[in-house]
Formats: sequence, C-alpha cells, structure tokens
Amino acid sequence: MAIKFSKETYLYWYELMLLLRRFEEKSGQLYGMQKIRGFCHLYIGQEAVAAGCMTATNPDDKFITAYRDHALAIAKGVSARSCMAELYGKATGCSKGKGGSMHFFGLKENFFGGHGIVGAQIGTGGGLAFAEKYKGTKNVVLCFFGDGAARQGMLHETFNMAMLWDLPVVFICENNNYAMGTSVARTSKVLDIYKLADAYDMPGDSVDGMSPEEVHNAVLRAVNRAREKGGPTLLEIKTYRYKGHSMSDPQKYRTKEEVEEYKERDPIEHTLKVLTTHYNVTEAEVEVINERVRVEVEDSVTFAEESPWPSDDELLKDVYAQQDYPFIVD
Repeated sequence: MAIKFSKETYLYWYELMLLLRRFEEKSGQLYGMQKIRGFCHLYIGQEAVAAGCMTATNPDDKFITAYRDHALAIAKGVSARSCMAELYGKATGCSKGKGGSMHFFGLKENFFGGHGIVGAQIGTGGGLAFAEKYKGTKNVVLCFFGDGAARQGMLHETFNMAMLWDLPVVFICENNNYAMGTSVARTSKVLDIYKLADAYDMPGDSVDGMSPEEVHNAVLRAVNRAREKGGPTLLEIKTYRYKGHSMSDPQKYRTKEEVEEYKERDPIEHTLKVLTTHYNVTEAEVEVINERVRVEVEDSVTFAEESPWPSDDELLKDVYAQQDYPFIVD
C-alpha cells in the first residue's frame, strides 16, 4: 500500500478515532447504568468518516448532521466534557442539558446539530450554505445524513435548490446499510445512493467509509469544488455501525458474521498498523496516546457527574429567538 499521508496525519486520525470510539463505548456503558436516559445512537465503526472529513476541511466550515451526532461534534471541537454533560442532561452540556443525545450543538465550533427529525437537517444544511454564499465567504457546509433519510422529500427539494443556486455544500450520506433495521435494498430500487445526484446534474461519488484516506480525498475534492463556486456534491460514504441503531436495538436483522466481516476492516486498527509498520511508531508511543484518550473520557464523566442540573427558570429559554421587530406596531 502506497502511503501518501504524513505521520502527523495518521497520528491525528488515530487519536481522534480512538477518542470517538472510547467516548461512545463509555456512553453505552453509562446508558446501561441509567446515568444516560432517552435515545442514544452510537457511532462505533463509523469513525473514519469523521476523521477524513476533519483533515479535508477548515475550522470555519460548517457541519450539520442527524441524531447520531456525538462523534462529529467532538471531532469538530465540541469538548468531550460538554458532550458527556449533555448526555447526562446537565446545565454544563453543549445544549445546556436540554437537547440530550440527539441534539448536540456548538456554535463557536461551527457544529450546527444534532437533529432528531429524519432528513430535516438536509434542508437546514442547504440554508446554511445559502447564508455562506450570501455573505460572500469561502466557507463550505458538510451536511451529513443516513441512508434512510435519502428517502425523504426534503432531500430532493434541497438538491434542486442547491444546484439551482450553486450552493457551497457537500451532501454526505453515511450509508451504514440499515435505516434502523431496514436495509437499503428493501426501500429503494436505487442501491447506489450517490446516483440520486444524477437527476439534478450534481457530481456524485461512492467512497470507502472504512478508510480515512479515501474519505479525506473524496471530501477534499468536493470541498475544493464548492469553494471555487462549483456547487454541491453528493458523496455516498459506505460505512458500518458495529452496534445497533440505538441502545434499544436487538439487531436481529443482520448476522454476527456480517458484523465481524466489517470489523476486519476496522479503521482504527488500519491506522495503527500504518503507524507501526510504515512510520515505526513504538508501543510506548501508542500507549501514551491511549492513556491520553482514557484520561479525557474519564474526565468527561467526572465533569458530568459533578455538574449541576439546569435550573427551573431555564425551562422556557432558548425556545424562541428573542428579537425586536420595530416595524410591528401595537
């Protein structure tokens, strides 16, 4: 295998993906202990998507996604502390304890959610891209959604408008094969989701989502096109979740052999192998990273445990935007 990325890039990918994996594993454990309540959708197995997207974008680029949002929020810079506190429903959470697992948010990190309604973020992502074009920036929006959301009418309306206005947006379908427990083959005659772009004369491509290298390359091409006023791209990033759709999913719709087959292509193990084989990273160096990740995750739990609950007077705050309308006369 030809290595085209630096040692520093692989080190970044390894530590980021390991942090996302360990954070999600801890979240699942805490959910079982009833420290975390409500819905909880884990990203375990899909970490290469987040890693590749981060190295292909700039800090000012916007991310918006669905309810499987923990990892993308952390990747974008929302602290593990505030994310874990949000899972606990604490006031120090990234959404002040009001959003929970599905509604993470980080304005200063340019992370715009975390959306519980299937496909709703696709239209909002188009709106964010419209704002960037209107303001004349060079920023690009990465709009993530799952294979199930590709069946929503919102996708087609947004694709049409995004192409009509040449919006700086990259639509990323994280195709993990199952919309809850329903395979793509049971919901669509079009099994290659990226081909939906053809109806709008939009560039589209299929990407190996178990490879941070392939994700980086594909996203970078699409982002550069958008920055140069080339309009949107649809990327179908084929990935896999090792866990169920949510914590309540018994996963009876797939075999253990299928899961194990994907685990053989695990992106964290692949990246670690590159580091040790091609860059001679030692076990001691790897252990330093592993320990740093362990401490960060444990620290996030301690922070969440010790944080206060939201006060009663927060109940109706942040429900509506507070604005003055001078043109309205009583």
